[in-house]
Amino acid sequence: MYKGLSQGVKISITRSISTAFEQYMARIQWEEDKFNLHNFIQDWKNYITTSAAWYSSIDESIKNDPVFHEALASKINETIEKILNEPPTDEQIEEIEKLQEEAGTDYAYSCKAEAKYVLEQIQNELKKKKNN
Repeated sequence: MYKGLSQGVKISITRSISTAFEQYMARIQWEEDKFNLHNFIQDWKNYITTSAAWYSSIDESIKNDPVFHEALASKINETIEKILNEPPTDEQIEEIEKLQEEAGTDYAYSCKAEAKYVLEQIQNELKKKKNN
């Protein structure tokens, strides 16, 4: 069922999972002990029903099919695993080290998406310091 979807829809599904996961992780400040799969799935469902064009393009009979749900669960696991295993870029590492020295922070990060979050946090802290 999932395999029968167009390549564009499959890419959009993956992108929606990635976006919702990164937003969820930012909301819990990338604190892994706060991760709750049920809460993430709820966030993802909210995201796909309000922001993902692919969701309305799929027939209701497909959306309600347990086989489709199994394929989505597999895709969610695969996408999250890929995100968590993608290492930060050299540019991210260099920028984070530079900014942490400037900000006096010591954030830990382990993947590219978390590094993006950390960069944003440090940049926000530096903006606050400059405005005070």
